[in-house]
Amino acid sequence: MDSSARQTKVLIVGGGVAALEAALALRHYAGDRVQTKMLAPEDQFVYRPMSVGEPFGHAVAHSYPLDRIIADLEIERCTDTLQWVDTTARVVHTERGQRLKYDALLLAIGARPYAPPRHALTIDPTRLDEQLHDMLHDLEGGRVHNIAFVIPEVCSWPLPIYELALMTAARAREMNVDTQITLVTPEQAPLEIFGTSASAAVSRRLGAYGIATITSAHCAMQGPRSLTVSTTEEPLTVDQVVTLPALHGPAVPGIPRTAAQGFISVDCHSRVTGLDTVFAAGDMTDFPIKLGGVAADQADAAAESIAALAGAEIQPRPLVARIHGVLLGGGEPLYMQAQVTGSRGTHSRVSADPLWTPATRIYARYLAPYLQSLDAVAHHADRVGSSSGLDQRGVPSPL
Repeated sequence: MDSSARQTKVLIVGGGVAALEAALALRHYAGDRVQTKMLAPEDQFVYRPMSVGEPFGHAVAHSYPLDRIIADLEIERCTDTLQWVDTTARVVHTERGQRLKYDALLLAIGARPYAPPRHALTIDPTRLDEQLHDMLHDLEGGRVHNIAFVIPEVCSWPLPIYELALMTAARAREMNVDTQITLVTPEQAPLEIFGTSASAAVSRRLGAYGIATITSAHCAMQGPRSLTVSTTEEPLTVDQVVTLPALHGPAVPGIPRTAAQGFISVDCHSRVTGLDTVFAAGDMTDFPIKLGGVAADQADAAAESIAALAGAEIQPRPLVARIHGVLLGGGEPLYMQAQVTGSRGTHSRVSADPLWTPATRIYARYLAPYLQSLDAVAHHADRVGSSSGLDQRGVPSPL
């Protein structure tokens, strides 16, 4: 590119999976044709998919300093929060009064959970260990015997509730505690979004751990210990109900809302409906499945279109949604893969062996290998520090 040519100003709002994937993809597709800035208030990027195992003593969710990632990508960062967007002037206004101009804008700020229902424990990935501590303590002490894991009627990604049910059942088996675990879902079959073969494999795993599964069901809490289920005549008497949050969109001021519940409609290139230079990716869009891998795919589609706007010789490809899931709990991980049409999976595969590389929980074309490289550097530093009696900061190790 001619160094005298004007760079396209790209503003990415958010610091999660979609935002980081877009920044990496832009570096690949557009190079120095773009000048990228990221607007994000967070100090850390937390790899949330691993938090599901924390209450059970499994690997904790990794955190990565956002400034380190920003430095690697050689982009700018504004530590602030979006307030509203002036799409006519192409300016983002922040809570601290900054005015950030853009030629292309990518919104990736996620969704918001609904207020939790009464009498149920609605899981929050940011504090899951704290939330489940008392329940697991009572389970091990024999004070909890009946637990229902419930997928709400409106649910965008049901996988975590299956994992929590399986891990809880495994813990009860380890402690030799007599516990009845029930999983209630509006799906016609367990994890039906991954297709018939994956659903059958999940059903077998649930059965092996004695988990009763009620499908095609909707339920409501009638009290702290009573759960009515549409497909059964008698209510379930339970000691604890664990459920997933329902989500609504962030309703960004200045951005048209053409979808229900505050979500933002986008086309197959992740362009916001009615706005030529504004894109959105991730949970804030009206795509029915809220999954890190889908957010990354949307970010890639947006990055290709933005790169084309910046003059890169690229033909933007429309989004082809593929979902990749790793079911934890109840033995070895189960890898599942499917292409999505609407909200249903086709061309599905399931295996005890990884179906993609790197075999990460979030399938992201650029972010996954990048985070893997950061982990490799950190692992090497830990090994060097341990062998020299120093930790990775050069401080004497307690060992």
